[in-house]
Amino acid sequence: MKRRKFIKGAGYLSLLAFLQACRLSNLMGNGESSNLITTPTSTSLPTFTPSPTLTPFTAPTDTAPTVTGTPTPPNVEPTSEPIAEPTSEPTTEPEPTSTPTPSPTPYPPGPPSKLGLFLTKFEGQVLEMLETAQPALIKTIEIDGNYVAGLKAAAPDSIMIARIVLGEQNLDADPLVMAQEYTEKLLPLATDTKRMDAIDAWEAYNEPIADTSDQMKRLADFEAERVRILAENGLRAVVGNFATGHPPLELWPDFKPALDAARQYNGFLGLHEYSAPTMQFMAGDNQPNGNPSEGDEGWLTLRYRKIYRQFLEPMGFGDLPLLITECGVDGLVQPRPGPAEARGWQEFIPTWIEEGYRDDPPGVYMDQLIWYDENLQQDDFVKGAAIFTVGTNDSRWNTYNILGEGSGRMIDLLTQYLEAHPPG
Repeated sequence: MKRRKFIKGAGYLSLLAFLQACRLSNLMGNGESSNLITTPTSTSLPTFTPSPTLTPFTAPTDTAPTVTGTPTPPNVEPTSEPIAEPTSEPTTEPEPTSTPTPSPTPYPPGPPSKLGLFLTKFEGQVLEMLETAQPALIKTIEIDGNYVAGLKAAAPDSIMIARIVLGEQNLDADPLVMAQEYTEKLLPLATDTKRMDAIDAWEAYNEPIADTSDQMKRLADFEAERVRILAENGLRAVVGNFATGHPPLELWPDFKPALDAARQYNGFLGLHEYSAPTMQFMAGDNQPNGNPSEGDEGWLTLRYRKIYRQFLEPMGFGDLPLLITECGVDGLVQPRPGPAEARGWQEFIPTWIEEGYRDDPPGVYMDQLIWYDENLQQDDFVKGAAIFTVGTNDSRWNTYNILGEGSGRMIDLLTQYLEAHPPG
């Protein structure tokens, strides 16, 4: 489909000014639930080497990365008055002209990307990005009606999902009562005309912990009833949204009522997939302690393939649309190599350099996201993956951020990549 610019001229500027004036909420993103895995810890990083074909350019090792785009010329101070005649000798030596940094080699064109954005607040730069780069998925927890309408106008072909921020789900409670309570909170917001037109589906609780058969059955009953009530009101749903490495694989048959409802009412399954210190850790050959390769699957990232191949396909849900509703580097997965206190990708930069990755952290992280995207592209049932996070006002998520302080040229690289891999 053709890409479409958001709004041009005065209309764009006036809406941008209006949105900036809105008092948009500072909302929490990724959940704090434990991402424990049972594999023994490793003492070194995976041996993954980014493919040269994925790297559009390399920054010099002794300077900060150069932002993608047209170089900005140095400021020139005007002289007070023009000189009528030249003097016989110059009074000052002319300053040398700086050499502009050449534009980087762009990413080569390729198949449609499945990478997307996780938004927690209004970001004007995202609207600018969407003028030329169309993500497969946009997830937002800022649900101001004007904001989501603007996002949808800018990216009409992107799947847009949202959730309201709730406390931890109590899976000891009656699931049908929980579903009723949830929908009573959501429906007054979700049925607003602007939100209904913009938001394609709604999540429920973030990263529910269902680690026993009884908990999984209660969660499935809650999700099935929630999906049904939303459908009665013209809304779609994303079920699951489990944390990285959850739930235990053997519990998937207990989730069947939720999967049935998602299929019946045109919904999605949602999963989170993170790893650290790189996204490849515990995927493919990158296993700790010499453990055997997982092929094209993983225990953290690419875990979705185990779920679909071992359980959903035999259960008849092999084509159920999947959204990776959060992805990236997250140090909360344990055990893992690297600094124990590290969380977002920015805190693993020293580890990457120490292990021999090039001194271009945004480029190294972008290589990991491209590796992930190339895997997602192989599975038609995967519809998008939201990178956590694009902007934040919450200091807990600063080091996950790919926009703003500490992120370097990450947003420029992602924009450039999406421009080269537009929607099909």
